[in-house]
Amino acid sequence: MTIGTIETGQAVPVATPTSDPTDGRIDLKALYHETQIDAVLAELDAALIGLKPVKRRIREIAAYLLVDKARRLHGLSAKPPTLHMAFTGNPGTGKTTVALRMASILHRLGYVRKGHLVSVTRDDLVGQYIGHTAPKTKEVLKRAMGGVLFIDEAYYLYRPENEKDYGQEAIEILLQVMENQRDDLVVILAGYGDRMETFFSANPGFRSRITHHIDFPDYEDAELVAIAESLAAAEGYCFDDGARAALAEYVTARRRRPSFANARSMRNAFDRARLRQAMRLFEADSPVDHEALRTITAAEIRASRVFSD
Repeated sequence: MTIGTIETGQAVPVATPTSDPTDGRIDLKALYHETQIDAVLAELDAALIGLKPVKRRIREIAAYLLVDKARRLHGLSAKPPTLHMAFTGNPGTGKTTVALRMASILHRLGYVRKGHLVSVTRDDLVGQYIGHTAPKTKEVLKRAMGGVLFIDEAYYLYRPENEKDYGQEAIEILLQVMENQRDDLVVILAGYGDRMETFFSANPGFRSRITHHIDFPDYEDAELVAIAESLAAAEGYCFDDGARAALAEYVTARRRRPSFANARSMRNAFDRARLRQAMRLFEADSPVDHEALRTITAAEIRASRVFSD
């Protein structure tokens, strides 16, 4: 898998806290606005439907970092906080999106130099032969320095059933860097909750270095319908009343099928629906107006094999 790197917030200057020169007091609310953390959190609210517990935890971390910054300016903190995190939950629950916003928050408060996100999986870190893993892992870490390294399905790094597996070598390098260079790199481990728990039990070094654990719940049915509507609106489409009713039934049926992936499944459903809409309009062999071009009907939703099965 190709390493995906997303740059965020690199042009944003790190603000100096607003303070009262007479008594050294720092206005935390002013710092909150000066660093534009409020804007980042607003973007998070707009980007993700639901997930209230997750958004609450991100706000708590942002508040903690603001206060820690003020404490350090007053000489009350001896060393920077440990910021490595674990995001647990099923696919399609917004873990990568939240990681992007977290990278921006860390940058705006001065905890990372660049604020970029490097997203990887086992294949980007672990080699297939002796001497291959260390260079691969170190190259990824080099790219991530000054930002956030997001390791998806991190538990695949550890394969105890294979004595010749090189994942342990990558783990040892990661643990060393997480401890010794935590002032220049934040690592976020992500994956299914139960598998991550097993991974931490087998690798206590990771558990001791992870400060913030955030669980991402599955979306509710109504939220998934709203996600589909939001995806459609962003592309200039809309669902008619029949399509909305069909979507609600689709969500219920799709959730029972294998490989359900929350918002990702809704993205796939929308993409297939607009393909069917395009074919319907083309085969009608008649002029189309603005409304026809943007409207997805129940027929496009019910053509899914979810209903036929």
